Amino acid sequence: MRSGASRLLLVPALLLVLVPTGAGLLGTLLPAFGLLPTLGRAEFGLGPWRELFADPGLGRAVLLTLASGVGSTLLASLLALAIAATLHGRPGERRLRALLPVLLAVPHAAAAVGFAFLVAPSGLLVRLLAPLLGLDRPPGLATVQDPWAVALTLALALREAPFLLLVILAAADRAGLDHRLAAARSLGRPPVAAWLEVALPALWPSLRLPVLAVLAYGLSAIEAALVLGPTAPPTLAILVLRWTSDPDLDRRLLASAGALLLLALGLLLILAGRLLEALLAGLRRVPLALAAAVAVIGRPAAVLVPAVALVELVLLVAWSVASSWRFPALLPSGPDFTAWRAALPLLGEVTPTTALLGAATVALALPATIAALEAPRSGAATSLLWLPLLLPQLAFVFGLQVLLVRLDLAERTAGLLLAHGVMVLPYVWLVLRGPWERLDGRLRAAARCLGAGPLATLARVVLPLLARPVLAAAAIGFSVSVAQYLVTLAAGGGRFPTLATETMALVAGGDRRRIGTAALMLALLPLLVTALALWLPAMLERGRGSARPSAPSQLLGKGANKLSTSSSVKLSPAAPPPSTPS
Repeated sequence: MRSGASRLLLVPALLLVLVPTGAGLLGTLLPAFGLLPTLGRAEFGLGPWRELFADPGLGRAVLLTLASGVGSTLLASLLALAIAATLHGRPGERRLRALLPVLLAVPHAAAAVGFAFLVAPSGLLVRLLAPLLGLDRPPGLATVQDPWAVALTLALALREAPFLLLVILAAADRAGLDHRLAAARSLGRPPVAAWLEVALPALWPSLRLPVLAVLAYGLSAIEAALVLGPTAPPTLAILVLRWTSDPDLDRRLLASAGALLLLALGLLLILAGRLLEALLAGLRRVPLALAAAVAVIGRPAAVLVPAVALVELVLLVAWSVASSWRFPALLPSGPDFTAWRAALPLLGEVTPTTALLGAATVALALPATIAALEAPRSGAATSLLWLPLLLPQLAFVFGLQVLLVRLDLAERTAGLLLAHGVMVLPYVWLVLRGPWERLDGRLRAAARCLGAGPLATLARVVLPLLARPVLAAAAIGFSVSVAQYLVTLAAGGGRFPTLATETMALVAGGDRRRIGTAALMLALLPLLVTALALWLPAMLERGRGSARPSAPSQLLGKGANKLSTSSSVKLSPAAPPPSTPS
C-alpha cells in the first residue's frame, strides 16, 4: 500500500476522537461566555464568570480539587515507580503482571464503594482496630467524605497506581533496559538507584502522557468524589455537576464557566509539570538515601495496592449478602439474599444494556485502533488520540451533549455509542501500541514476499500472533465502557440506565446492602470479560497442541506454500527466529 494511502488508515480513529472532543470543547466554551442559542442566549458577555467567582464555595472547591487531583497523581506515580524499581527482574514482578488485568478491570465507582466500606468509621479497618482501641461504637472521625479529601486522594491513588504500573512495564519491555541496568549495577550502584538513574529517564517519554491523563482524571473525578469526597463544599467537578443538573437552565452557563476553569487548572498544572521536568532533566545521579526510601516503599506497596483492591471486592460481596453486620463485629451475623432479590429485577434489565453497549463500543473502537496502528507512524497525529484522557471530562462532555442535541443524536443509541467510543479508543490504543511496535518486521516482509496483501498479512499473520494483546485491549475497552457514568448521563439523558448509573443512584440512598449488590455487579461484568480474554488464547493454543506458527507461510496456508516454492526470497536459516510477543 502506498504511504499516502496507508496514512488514511489513521483517519477513522482521529475522526472518532477529535470531532466529538473538539465539538464538545466548543460547546462548553460558548456558553461560558453567554452564548447558548438552544436556550435563547445569543449575547456575548462575562456574566457566567462573574457569577462563578461570586460563588462562596468556589475557593474551597478549587483547593480541594487541587489537593485531591495533584496529591493522588503524585502518590500514584510514586507507588508505581517504587514498585517497578523494586521488583524489576524479580519473581514478584511476574506475579504482579498477572494481577494487573484484574485490578484494572474494576470500575472506579465499584472501587470507591469498596474503599468506603474499608475506611468508613464503621468499616473493616476500624473494626480490626476496635479491640486494640477499646471501641464499642464507630468513632466520630470523618474518614469518608472528610473535609480535606484525604479518603478521595488515597482511593484515587490506589486505583490509578496499577494503570501507571502497566504503562511502566509495557514501556520497559519495549526499551530493553536489562543490559544498561546490568552495566550500572556493575559500577556499584544499588539496583533501585540504577533503575531510577538508567530506566526512568529512558521510560519517561512514554510515561509523560499517562501521568497527565491520571492528573486530568483526578481533577475531574466524579464517581469517586460522589462516594468519598467532601460535600460542603464539594470538589469543583461535583460543583459543576450540580449546576448542570439544576432545574434553572441558566445555571448551564455557570456550569460551562466552571468546566473551563477546571480545564484551565489542568493546563496550568501541565505547564508547571513541564517546568519541573526541565529543572530535573540535568539530574544524573540519584542520592542513595532517596533510592533507599524508594526501596523501602516499593515492597510494601507491591503488596498493599493489589491487597486493597481485592479486599474491596470481598467487602462488596460481604455487604451484598449480609443480614446484619453490627459494629464492631468482624463478620456479618449471617447471609441474607434480600438485597439480591430486590435488586435482581432492576439489575436484570440494566446488565444486558451495559454489556451490549460495552461490546458495541469495543466493536467500534477496536477496528479503528488497529487501522491506526497499521498506518505509518506520525508522533504528532497519534498523540492526538490521547486528547480525551488529557482533558477533564467536564470540559467537553456537556459540550458534546449540546452537539448531540443539535444533530438529533441525544438520547439515542448512536449518540451514546459515539460518546463511549471517544473514551474507549485511547485506552485500546494504549494497550495495543506496545505489542504492535514489538512485532518483528521480518514477518510482515516475508508475508508480502509470499504474495499476501496488506489485509491478508494483517488477518493471517499479525492478528493471530497478537491475539492475546488484542483480546486484552478488547477487555480493557469493555471495562472502560462499563465504567462510564458522566458520559452515559450526558449522552443518554437518563434513557439508557447502566450498572454505573444505577450504582451511583443507589449511593445517594445509603443502603449498604443494595449499594454493595449493585457495585458488585458493576465489578463482576468487566471481571468476567477480562477472565474470558485471558482464558480464550490459552484454550486456543491448547486446541492447536501448543504448535505456534513459526513462519508466515504456515499462517497464510496452502496458497502461501505454493508461492514460497517459486519465490527467490527466503528467510535465512542462520537468522534468529522472529520474535513473537506474548
